[in-house]
Amino acid sequence: MTQPRYTPLAQSLPASVPFVGPETQERQRGAVFKARLGANENIFGPSPKAIAAMQDSLGEIWKYGDAESHDLRTALAAHHGISPENIMIGEGIDGLLGYLVRLLIGEGDAVVTSLGAYPTFNYHVAGFGGVLHTVPYKGNHEDPVALFARAADVGAKLVYLANPDNPMGSWHSGADLLAAMDALPEGCLLLLDEAYIDCAPEGTALPIDINDPRVIRTRTFSKAYGMAGARVGYVLAEAELIAAFNKVRNHFGMNRTAQIGALAALQDQDWLVEVLDRISTARDRIGEIASDNGLTPLPSATNFVAIDCGRDGAFAKTVLDGLVDQGVFVRMPFAAPQNRCIRVSCGPEDQLDAFARALPVALARARNG
Repeated sequence: MTQPRYTPLAQSLPASVPFVGPETQERQRGAVFKARLGANENIFGPSPKAIAAMQDSLGEIWKYGDAESHDLRTALAAHHGISPENIMIGEGIDGLLGYLVRLLIGEGDAVVTSLGAYPTFNYHVAGFGGVLHTVPYKGNHEDPVALFARAADVGAKLVYLANPDNPMGSWHSGADLLAAMDALPEGCLLLLDEAYIDCAPEGTALPIDINDPRVIRTRTFSKAYGMAGARVGYVLAEAELIAAFNKVRNHFGMNRTAQIGALAALQDQDWLVEVLDRISTARDRIGEIASDNGLTPLPSATNFVAIDCGRDGAFAKTVLDGLVDQGVFVRMPFAAPQNRCIRVSCGPEDQLDAFARALPVALARARNG
C-alpha cells in the first residue's frame, strides 16, 4: 500500500499539540465542566454590539472575507495612531506566529525563548526546523537581559518575550523593556507578545516607534475583547516586515463575520472598560480564594491568576486533577519551578464559586496523598 512520503523534518516531529482543549477533556471524562477557567478566555464575553454586528452579517456569509481586512485594519491604525501599512491581521496570534516563524526560521536557525513560556511558539519553531534555546525565568518574571544575552551567544534570528507573561501573569514596564533592548544583538528580531496588554497597568506597553526594525508586537481580540472563538489577531511592526507577511499568509484565512465583529468590538470601548473592571474584580476574588486556602496568589496583569501551591509540580498536578475531577477546568505551567502553580482564568461569580467549593477538596486530597 502506498504511504505518504513525509519530509524528514515532519518524520522527526512528535505527534503532539501544545494544548489539550477543554472539549477534548470533556469528551474523555464524559461530562461538561461546571467552570471553564483554564484557557484564559474572556468568559464575560464580547461587546453586545459585536454580537449584533456578527448576527447581522450572517446573511452574507456566502462571501469570502476581505483578503486585506481593510476596514478593520484602517480602524486599528486610527486606534493606535499609525499607518495601516504597519498592521497585519491574521487568524489569532497563533496563526501570525506561524507566519513569522516561516518567514525567518529555516532548519538549524537559532531561536531563544524562556523555559516554560507560551508553548505554541515553540511548536511553530520546531515545525520549521529551528533550534530552540531557553533561559530560565528570574523569579516569576521572564528575564529580558538573559534572553538577549543568550540570543547574542547563539546568533539567534528571533527571540520571544511575552509582556505581560503567560503563564505567570507577571509584567515589566515598557520603559524597562525598551532600555533592555539596547542589548538585543544586531540582526535579531524581538517578538513581543502583548496578548494581555489591555489588562495591564498603564506604562506596560512598549513605548517604541512603530518603524523601529528591532521589534514586532502581537495583539489580539481573544482576551479583553472576548472573541477567542473568532480568531482575530494582529501584528504591529515596520511596513517592510508587515508587507513580507503577504508572501506566506493565507490571504482568505480571515473569517468575514469575525472581521465585522472585531471592528464593532474595537468601536465599543465602553464595553472594554466594563469588562476590564470585571476582570479586576475577578482577579481579587481568585486571590481571596487562594489565600483562604493557605495558597499564594501571584500579582497579575492579565485575565488570569497564577496560584503558588507551595510545593512542587507533582503536588500542583494533583491539585489540578482534583479540580478537574470536580468539573472545574484549570491549567498549570509546563516547566519547573513555575509548575508549582495552577493558573485560574477570571470569570463570573458562579464559576468562581464552583472553584471556591472545589479547591479545598482538591487540596485535602493532594495533602493526604
